[in-house]
This record gives sequence, C-alpha cells and structure tokens, in this order.
Amino acid sequence: MRYLNSCSLGALSTRTRLALAEYLDQWDGRGAAAWYDSWLPAVERLRQGYARVIGAEPTSVSLHASVSSALSAVGSALDYGSRPKVVTTSLDFPTVAYQWLAKTATGVEVVIVESPDGTTVPLERLAEAIDERTALVATSHVFYTSGAIQDLAALAAITHAQGALLLADGYQAAGQVCVDVGALGVDFYCGGGLKWLLGGSGIAFLYVRPELHSVLTPGVAGWFGHAAPFRFDSHTLERAADARRFDLGTPSMAAIHAQLAGLSLIEEIGVAAIERTTRTLAEDLIALSCAHGLRPRVADRSEQRSGIVMIPRRDARSDVARLAECGFIVDARLGHVRVSPYFYNLPEDHRQLVEQLTRE
Repeated sequence: MRYLNSCSLGALSTRTRLALAEYLDQWDGRGAAAWYDSWLPAVERLRQGYARVIGAEPTSVSLHASVSSALSAVGSALDYGSRPKVVTTSLDFPTVAYQWLAKTATGVEVVIVESPDGTTVPLERLAEAIDERTALVATSHVFYTSGAIQDLAALAAITHAQGALLLADGYQAAGQVCVDVGALGVDFYCGGGLKWLLGGSGIAFLYVRPELHSVLTPGVAGWFGHAAPFRFDSHTLERAADARRFDLGTPSMAAIHAQLAGLSLIEEIGVAAIERTTRTLAEDLIALSCAHGLRPRVADRSEQRSGIVMIPRRDARSDVARLAECGFIVDARLGHVRVSPYFYNLPEDHRQLVEQLTRE
C-alpha cells in the first residue's frame, strides 16, 4: 500500500499502536487509579508537546476533543455588540464558517470572502472586508482546498489595524510546516492530531494569545476549565487563569496516548526537516503531474505550497476508488484527486500513482 492521504488522516505508526496498547493495559490493570500518576500527567505532557510544535508556552494551550469544540469556546467568548462581523473565506473548511453562521440569529454577521481562482485569497480582498465592525477574522493557515499557505503575519497586521482578532485554523499546517504563533501574530491558533500530527481523531488544541487570558471568558464551561477541578465545587465557577479556562470536559485518554506517540515522531525528526522533505516531495509530484498533462491546481509560487496537491479530474471519486484497488490511498475533494505526500513517502510513489491515474 502507498499511503498518500495524510491531509485527511495521518498514517498509523507502530509507535502509536504500541502506545494505545499500553493505555488499554493500564485501563484493564489499574482502572481509575491510573488517572492520578499516569493519565493526568499525560494530559499536561500533551499540552507541552503541542506548545513546542507551535512555538508557544504550555499555559497558552487549551485541549479539546475537536476543532469544533475549540471554535465553540472562542465563539462564546467574544463580544459582538459593537463588532458583529466575522470574516472568513470560501476556501476554509466549513467548520470555521459554521461556528458563526450558527450565531446569525443573534445578530452576528458572517462575511465570506470569495477566492478569485479557487486556490488563494488575495490579502487585499480580505483587507476590504475587515473594518471597525469586525470582531474576528477566522481563516486557515493552509487551505484544505488547495494546499496554499496564507501569509498570516501580514493578515494579522491588517486585522489588528482595525482592532479585530485573528483566528487561524492550523489543522492542515501544524506538523508539516513550521509554526511560530508569536511570529505570526495570531490571537488564536487551532489544530489537532487527525492529520499531519499523526495522532488520529478525538484530540485537538487551541492556542490563546497570553494577553487575552484575563480578557476573554468563554460562555461555555467544563470541569477541566476550572482553576481547581479536583476541588469539586459546584457552587462557584472559578476559571483557570491561563488558556486552560477554554478547556471543557474530560479528555479522551486513548486519543491523548495516540497523539503523544505521534508527536514523539514529529519532534524526533523535527518539523523543519519534515517541511523540507514534504515540500520536495510535493514539488516532485507537481512537476510529474504537469509533465503528464494533469495540470494540478496549486499556488503559483513554490513558497506558498504545502504537501497538498490537487489534481483536477472529471470523476475524482471513481479515480480514488480505482487507485485504491491498485494500492494507492488518496482522497477526492471538489472535483479533484487530492494527494498529500509526507515524510514517509518516496518519489517513486508519485511515479506509480501518475502512471495509474493516466492509464485509460
């Protein structure tokens, strides 16, 4: 099998399989006693691991079961009274828009900036939509629809000039490209284990800029967001002073064990090395596809490209099924076969994929 679908689901490593087995053994052998000396420390190790991957302090990281949960916490913390507008784009994953489209009955206005080419959204178009009525700009670091990398630092400057906040969906970025949330200037950054961080489903993170910890109070709550959750005080909701105030319920320990193992691989290799390898593989696939007349839809400049390559096809789903029969795992999105090489792939994978894809 040739696995070229990391932007949908990262490949399962032997290390992750063993970590899950260890968790099951603890559950079976110790039950709830494992919480105190093993599982709760694992929660904090994961918070620290996510922080290292995005260049943040652990106190700025909140843990969630999904990005939808993280967005809900952010969305509930904002004041839309004098700033009712939320700006997003047509290339972002629908979850981003859904969070605020669900609030339109309460007066929230959602502005979706269209892409002129289906690949990128020019900064000037976003700048036209952001004004003094904007509470939040919510968009992707890497677009799932094209693999194009947005210039978040430039967008942060535009956003902050209008007094608004910037949230970046980093699900398609963290792990495959280097991330430094401080240098990017974002106010929120979210992602999770499902894709490039090799942790599977059920675990995600939310970075909250430190200056916002004392300013924003989520309108939703869970016991892990309490300043002293094991005090079990039902009478007073005392929020954690840091980003943990955005935490909600009991995290999935199976997902945390899987993600810790995946993160250990990412950190052992190094994100910078992974980014170099993945970009080289993506450029190889793009060049090979062009040579065979497949005309992939990617950003114009190589520095804007990531490990997602979109190949237009008349019947992408049929192509994906046919490729699966030949041992290639890829995906279909919006009339394209979506191929996402990662550090565990080889150029030979591309050659055999393109040969199968162009075979009549």
